[in-house]
Amino acid sequence: MEAKANGPKGGVLDGPTNPMVTPLLTDLYQFTMAYAYWKAGKHNERAVFDLFFRKNPFGGEYTIFAGLEECIRFIANFKFTEEEFSFIRATLPCTCEDGFFDYLRGVDCSDVEVYAVSEGSVVFPKVPLMRVEGPIAVVQLLETPFVNLINYASLVATNAARHRFVAGKSKMLLEFGLRRAQGPDGGIGASKYCYMGGFDATSNVAAGRLFGIPLRGTHSHAFVSSFMSPDEIIEKSLPSCDGSSTCEDFVSLVQTWLSKIQWSPSLRGIFGETNQSELAAFTSYALAFPSNFLALVDTYDEGMYNDAADAEMMRTIYLKD
Repeated sequence: MEAKANGPKGGVLDGPTNPMVTPLLTDLYQFTMAYAYWKAGKHNERAVFDLFFRKNPFGGEYTIFAGLEECIRFIANFKFTEEEFSFIRATLPCTCEDGFFDYLRGVDCSDVEVYAVSEGSVVFPKVPLMRVEGPIAVVQLLETPFVNLINYASLVATNAARHRFVAGKSKMLLEFGLRRAQGPDGGIGASKYCYMGGFDATSNVAAGRLFGIPLRGTHSHAFVSSFMSPDEIIEKSLPSCDGSSTCEDFVSLVQTWLSKIQWSPSLRGIFGETNQSELAAFTSYALAFPSNFLALVDTYDEGMYNDAADAEMMRTIYLKD
C-alpha cells in the first residue's frame, strides 16, 4: 500500500480516533534531534525509515499487522497547534535558535510517503511493515507515535486471530474486555483490533459506534441476584416471532421443561434442584429479548441447566422450530 500524507488517492482523512494522538505524542529526543538536524543544515535531507519487529508475540509463528489506518490519519492531519508549539518552545533549551521554531511552526507531512503492508496481513519478524520516506527531521518526529500506534494494535489483533484459529470458523467469538482494559483508549483499541483479528462482536458500545462493530452482550451477576423466584415475573406471555401464536405462560413451560431435563435418563443424578432466582432471571431476560437471548451461566453452578430450559422453550415457542 502506498499513501500520501493527505490520504490514499488524495482523499481527506479525519484525524486519529484518539484526540491525544498529536505531534506531542512522542519522545523528547525526537525534538532535540530535529533541532540538531536543523542546526546542521540536514533537516530537509531525504531519509528512509523501516518499521519492523524482532519477535512474534505469545511464542507464536506469525503476527497480524494492525494500526496502519491510525498512522495514516495521524500524518494526514499532522500540524502543531499554537498551544503545542508554545509548549515545545518553552520546553526546549533557551539556546535553541528562533529560526528552528519558525521552521517547526510550518512542519507538516505533505512531503512524506508511506509504503506499507495491507492492514490485517500476516507478517513476520525482521520484515518491514512500513517504509516511511521524507525529510529526515519530519520522519524522525513520526517514529515514536508510529511504533505506539502499531505495537498494541498488532498484539491484540494477533491474540484475537489465535483464538479464532483454535475456535474454528463456525464458533461465535465475543469480546467483553472493556472493564478490564488498560483505560478507555486500551478498551476502544482492543475492541477494534479483536474484531480485525476475527472476533464477531463486542460489548463495547463506543467501539460499535466508532467502527461499526456488531454489538452483543449477556447480563450481569447483579441481574441474576436481583430476582428471588419465578413468581416475581408479571408478564408471562411470549408471542412467536411471526406473530401467529402466543404462549400465555412461558414461565410454567420453562419449569416443566427443566423438570424433564432433571429426570432425563442421560442426566439422572448429575444435578438436583436448580437455583430458582437464577431461573427467574433467565426467564425474565428471555421474555425481554426473545430474538437474541444470551444468558450468563456462571453465577451459580447449575446455570447451564436453567439456561438450557429457557433456550429450548425459546426455540420451540418463539422460533417455532
